[in-house]
Amino acid sequence: MFMPTVVMALLSAILFGIALYRGGDQHLTGLRIGMKTMVEIIPLLFFAFVLAGLVQVLLPHDLLSRWVGAESGFRGIIIGTLAGGVTPGGPYVSLPIVASLIKAGAGYGTMVAFLTSWSLWAAARIPMEVGIL
Repeated sequence: MFMPTVVMALLSAILFGIALYRGGDQHLTGLRIGMKTMVEIIPLLFFAFVLAGLVQVLLPHDLLSRWVGAESGFRGIIIGTLAGGVTPGGPYVSLPIVASLIKAGAGYGTMVAFLTSWSLWAAARIPMEVGIL
């Protein structure tokens, strides 16, 4: 996590410098927008990481590997697909959950099915997408 943090810090500093160079209050507007987004996202991130940690601790390894592990086969793929379809939130919610499930014993195929269904037909996004269209 150190290198991505450094890269994001460098990109932020470069863009902030460009905004300062261009003049006006673009740098302040950018900071305000960034802070507003952060305040909206922090609670969701907090609970996503709590959920990811609890999944690793509370789900027994043998149960998890039996239902969604590498040896679960097609049943695991179906479970991953259904779970991904009903998981709300953006990548900052689903990716920590997937990482914790893999650490707890879930199979890669199941987690690929989870992420694919989450990105393609997430039930939580359907009302929003219908409203936009």
